[in-house]
Amino acid sequence: MLLSVALFVSLTTFLGCVASSTDPNPNHAADVRRPRGLAPRQNIAGVRLGSSNNTSGSGITRLVLASDQSSYYATIAAGNITFRLAVDTASSDTLIASTDCVSNACRSIPKYPLKYQSPTFVSLNGNSTTFNVSYADGTFSSGYVARESVRVANLTVPDQAFGVVNETTVSFTNEISGILGLGFPRLSQIYNTSAHGTPFFSALAQRAIVDYPIFGIYLTRNYTGTLSLGAIDSGVVNNISNIEWHDVVPFAPQGASNNVSSYLYWALQLSSISVNGTSFTPVPTYPSVTPDIGSLAILDVGTPGIYGPYNDVSNIYSLIPGSRLVDEGGQWAIPCDTLVTMSFSFGGQNFTLQPTDYMIGPASGNPNMCLTWPRASPPTPDGVDWQLGSAFLRSVYSIYDYGIDTMEPPIIGLYPLNNQTTLQQNSTFLSSYFSLNTATIATTLPNSLLSPPSYTTPPYAFNTSVVAEPGEIVSSELGTSTYSPMFGTVPTPQPTAIPTVSLTPNVITLLVTNHNSVSTSVSTAMDDQASLGVPYGWTSSGSIGRYTAPSLVTTASLFLLSFVVFSMS
Repeated sequence: MLLSVALFVSLTTFLGCVASSTDPNPNHAADVRRPRGLAPRQNIAGVRLGSSNNTSGSGITRLVLASDQSSYYATIAAGNITFRLAVDTASSDTLIASTDCVSNACRSIPKYPLKYQSPTFVSLNGNSTTFNVSYADGTFSSGYVARESVRVANLTVPDQAFGVVNETTVSFTNEISGILGLGFPRLSQIYNTSAHGTPFFSALAQRAIVDYPIFGIYLTRNYTGTLSLGAIDSGVVNNISNIEWHDVVPFAPQGASNNVSSYLYWALQLSSISVNGTSFTPVPTYPSVTPDIGSLAILDVGTPGIYGPYNDVSNIYSLIPGSRLVDEGGQWAIPCDTLVTMSFSFGGQNFTLQPTDYMIGPASGNPNMCLTWPRASPPTPDGVDWQLGSAFLRSVYSIYDYGIDTMEPPIIGLYPLNNQTTLQQNSTFLSSYFSLNTATIATTLPNSLLSPPSYTTPPYAFNTSVVAEPGEIVSSELGTSTYSPMFGTVPTPQPTAIPTVSLTPNVITLLVTNHNSVSTSVSTAMDDQASLGVPYGWTSSGSIGRYTAPSLVTTASLFLLSFVVFSMS
């Protein structure tokens, strides 16, 4: 069955698997890596439907870290219905749970109400265009493909193809209803099985809805962040010249039916790794197949940790005194008072992680030892060696330039959020951090040294007779050729015309009468104050037909007003 990259792996699940007293082997930490997969490549060309009447070509919305700390979600609108979707750069499809989904995983989350006849909802082929996505951990999602107007921030694709999920075993938290994939079309199951099934950001870029085919992601530890579309966040990037740019690596086709390479993942060449200033060159899984590319790393906002091949990960921990392999699946633990930096380089500067960036937390049975990233993982047939999730991405502002058909290849920009490349933390800071921010992991580490895990390298999945080189310009599936390229030659482009956008809070002023006095209350409206999964003024017992949804400010005002009245009563 098809393996998909769009799987949420809960850090809470990971900790629970390690901690559970009912686990038949409680000394074995569970693998929290979200498995990647390869969608069968079909020769279905993307369809450009012309430009949009949307006159606002950039937008920005808040990202929020889910309570399980495994994914960041954004609030979107499908038709006039609000949902929270987990943002994912390692998948491409938009999937939303529907009211037809009665499995346990759907019981407590907002669902797309199929009884409500949204005027912008379009069924495809009588719901016969289906998808069935299986995941490496045994979970799955299935349903059918439909169309709906999908809005993120102020940008709308009026007829976006999305997956209506009617059965899933994937667990969600924080009322997250599905996935917003921001990957390339080739990675999309919907695109590869449905006519005109272009993914959301692809549609923005191919229809020239955005000012430029670019988006940016900002993640923080304090449960916040931003997603900017068509522009970069000017509240984060203060100096464009400090952005380091790198070509995205394309992939050869699968099988012999196609002799053209194209873009699959947001993948970069990883040139070196260092621990406390001692560097080494990572070794690719298929050195004879990709000798000129070297080790590959994908940027994956949808996964919480960092994963790499066993030999490279083992090299990292050989440079950290007291480290131990504590699970046959590739989990290490290190002394909780470890004071070393860990850096990744893609051919330019080092992007440095401080101890609290890569430590997960102390083990209750061994409170002086902390589980940590990276974790070793088995080789995969796509040749991707490293998966850099939010543990890495919180150290940079990441910019994803989609590229332009026939004119400009996709590139990634990395803007360091902390320019310090030396150790900035001490033992007092670490002790305070773990006591305030990290729950102890309820597990006891094994009493004996474990043998290295044994992995079998699968056959390489792609056609080795087709050359795929970074910086390759392709003729389709990128941004519309109506865009004018603004980037020079990587690695030193200095675009001066990148659109910028900033997050302006929705400020609501309320006039509050409190007996003998009148006061003014100013509050900031959250992006998702509207009822999730419920059209305004509609209940599942009966439809009121077409309606006009209240504005965000109106909805938030009602919420805040009710809060004020309740507080005064």
